[in-house]
Amino acid sequence: MDNISKRDNAPKSETMYYWKLMTVYERFEQVVALVLSGIISLIIIAALFHLVKQIFNLMFMDIFNPFDHRVFQTIFGMIMTLLISMEFKHSIVKVIYRKDHIIQVKTVLLIALLAISRKFIILDISVTDAMHIFALGFSVLVLAAAYWGIKQRDAESEK
Repeated sequence: MDNISKRDNAPKSETMYYWKLMTVYERFEQVVALVLSGIISLIIIAALFHLVKQIFNLMFMDIFNPFDHRVFQTIFGMIMTLLISMEFKHSIVKVIYRKDHIIQVKTVLLIALLAISRKFIILDISVTDAMHIFALGFSVLVLAAAYWGIKQRDAESEK
């Protein structure tokens, strides 16, 4: 019985509990993160609706051929865009629930790696020059090295 009464008196969320203790700027960050989360949610819903509509159009028009690389690139490019958007929203939601600070470099690097991976998926080799592919590959290498460095620094700081 005592545990139930403690749970009933507990704040609805950690953010609401700390709201009184936050500075004006911290409250501003929370409101901006909440608004951004809502906007990104709407974008994700619209993109998902567009993806489903596109797939239905391809299937009913009998154009859907998963062995056609252009169809594959288009569909998986759209799916990767949704995944990138969801990861971006997840990083903002972590701010709302006060799990992380407003900018997480590791998350930004991971989102950039996802975006470049998407670019590789939708890349049309027949019209892309070698220098462009080299630049994308070098970008992946640099982003991965930066991510690894930050992860190593975080691991050492935890010791």
